[in-house]
Amino acid sequence: MAKVADEEEGKKEKQEEKKEEYKEKKKAWNEPEYQGEKRQYDPNFKGPIKNRSCTDIICCLLFIVFFTGMIICTVIGYTRGDPYKLILPTDSKGQICGYDAVVKDKPYLMYFDISTCAQMGAAAAVSGCPTPAVCRAACPTSYYVYIETKAIALTLGALTQSDIDKMICKDWATSQPSTSSSSSDIQAFIDDDDCAPYYMDSTGVVNRCVPSIFKTITDYATELYYTDSSGNNRTLKTSSGTEVTGTLMSEASYYLAKFYSAVQHIEMVFKDVVASGYLILIFIGMGTVFAFLWIVIMRWITGAMVWISIFMVIGLLGFGAYWCFTKYYEIKNTNVVSEWGFDEAFALNFSYYLRLKETWLAFACTTSTFLAIFLFLLLILASRICLAIELIKEGSRAIGNMIFTLFWPIIPFLLQICLLIYMGFSCAYIASMGNSEFYSNSTNVTTNGVDYYLSRTPCTPDSSTAGQLCDFVKYGGEEYIIPVLVFMLFMFLWVMNFIVALGQMTLAGSFASYYWAFEKPKDIPAFPLTAAFYRSLRYHLGTLAFGSLIIAIIQMIRIVLEYLDHKIKGSENPVAKFFLKCLKCCFWCLEKFVKFMNRNAYIMTAIYGRNFCSAAKEAFFLLLRNVVRAVVLDKICDYVLFISKLMVTAAVGVGAYFWFSGGIDFFQKYNPNLNYFLTPVVVVVIGMFIIACTFFSVYNMAVDTLFLCFLEDLEMHDGSPEKPYFMSKSLMKILNKTNKFEEPKGKK
Repeated sequence: MAKVADEEEGKKEKQEEKKEEYKEKKKAWNEPEYQGEKRQYDPNFKGPIKNRSCTDIICCLLFIVFFTGMIICTVIGYTRGDPYKLILPTDSKGQICGYDAVVKDKPYLMYFDISTCAQMGAAAAVSGCPTPAVCRAACPTSYYVYIETKAIALTLGALTQSDIDKMICKDWATSQPSTSSSSSDIQAFIDDDDCAPYYMDSTGVVNRCVPSIFKTITDYATELYYTDSSGNNRTLKTSSGTEVTGTLMSEASYYLAKFYSAVQHIEMVFKDVVASGYLILIFIGMGTVFAFLWIVIMRWITGAMVWISIFMVIGLLGFGAYWCFTKYYEIKNTNVVSEWGFDEAFALNFSYYLRLKETWLAFACTTSTFLAIFLFLLLILASRICLAIELIKEGSRAIGNMIFTLFWPIIPFLLQICLLIYMGFSCAYIASMGNSEFYSNSTNVTTNGVDYYLSRTPCTPDSSTAGQLCDFVKYGGEEYIIPVLVFMLFMFLWVMNFIVALGQMTLAGSFASYYWAFEKPKDIPAFPLTAAFYRSLRYHLGTLAFGSLIIAIIQMIRIVLEYLDHKIKGSENPVAKFFLKCLKCCFWCLEKFVKFMNRNAYIMTAIYGRNFCSAAKEAFFLLLRNVVRAVVLDKICDYVLFISKLMVTAAVGVGAYFWFSGGIDFFQKYNPNLNYFLTPVVVVVIGMFIIACTFFSVYNMAVDTLFLCFLEDLEMHDGSPEKPYFMSKSLMKILNKTNKFEEPKGKK
């Protein structure tokens, strides 16, 4: 008996050990290893910690070093660069048309043989156009070919001044055509590239003389001729005797025609914007006030917006299921067999399938399944939906009590504008640092444009060879300009994300101060926005630099992938294309995830003063322990903000449409004369959408901050007198929680 008792006791001990082991495994799953440790109660915690230390100092120093490098690159660019090199054209002698003193009054560049530029296509923009070019006070307005002047000199033995004036030659050439020039002299001027062999009616496009026939898409081949002194039509020819045909410049003609058309439309749009500028500002100002009022009233309409939308979806799915089942039984009971045959089934004629009862049965089953899933999720998530709605309302109350948070995005926005202007000017100066590159044309043995360029060799010009035997081709410096521009691009991404991070952390600190005020609004600290901004700058520049650096690296990789995708676009390698698409998709998803985690890390840093890694880890595990609540809140908040942006933008856009279209007779006399009445409407809509996104980004940050504070509140407190909840009464009511003592009257 004793032996049996011992065995029974041993079995019980083993069962107890297994239970304890199971409990330990369950505890391990719910705590450190998988979901992190829950926040412990701190009796001294009353909101964002005041006594904190600097975080992520190494990243702060790294950011300062890189920022200093950016400033140094800018200084070098401003010292050595000249943006006029990029804006204005340069002639064969290296003179900038309309800028250098010698050619100050000659802003237009004319190519002697523009057909060679057309032959090279886009490569001419990089390698230079292999033909002499001179600065002109105006572009030619007629057609001309040198053979005409040569024939006159040969026939009459002398030239008039009007014949000489028709020729366009280099101003710096050692000799110039004169009335005493012979036929052989004229040919020599052409052979030595001292004068243009032909030209045509041209128009200035970005200070370059471009044939006027490109202004419209026509049969330009029939227009490439000139009328000689006898009244006969002659085709234009180059110095080598090649006819300048329409086919030679067909591609250039097409794109230049498109360019001209676009320029005309842009000019009219610009005039419309200038004419209606004051009205556009008035509409955007009214829209800003409307967006502000919308945020204030969202505390009362959020619940209605969400629940009405949910019941509308349920109603639509229910009606869809009913209708599909009705059609199914209707076709089934009639026993009508379709007269259409096998061929109709494969003709992709949708009306054929609508005659089949199986089609309606499939529709009915599909809609019923979605309806069941939706109802099931609604029953499970009803309490969490109510919680999400209440948190959104709480965000509206927080903004109402700290109204200056709505205007905070103006500061990051202005900083971003300043950064854009700074980078634009800096990159323009850096890109123009290259020195002039001259190539000798004395070794040229071909008339082909590409071979002409390849046959030239670098040379150093002097007063006698510049523009003669040594032509300017392009500005060099790619070997150091491109790496510097890549560095500036990376710094632009880093600093831009740094400004965004600074704005987010400042707002997070402000809204955290609101939540952790026990008696609202009485206990809200004075100047919470200013205090949060000071803490972010004073202690957490390194954390901001760390988070923004990660985003900048990912964005830089995405830019490189886009560049590679552009390079292999015409490739026949499907494997490379597939892997590149996969990489682009993966890094897009990674950027979205990292941005989400960064926001939450900044919130935890703003509250507790942790470094980036610790804050990101705590935020991640906190959300992981409340993943369902987080998903529901995120989606409902996205939905509410989307509807809000749409309503605000649409309301202002519709008002602008009726105003500028003359739909309201009373306001017609106040409308300016416009080429396109939709121009100011589009500008108003775009501007209003940007304003709405700016306002509601504050709202989104408020909801995210309050949500994390709410989760922390649930973990640290239990409603006892020693550990009371800081959440509002409405939130406690949804969770069936309460503080076990009489709360102050001011607590809501």
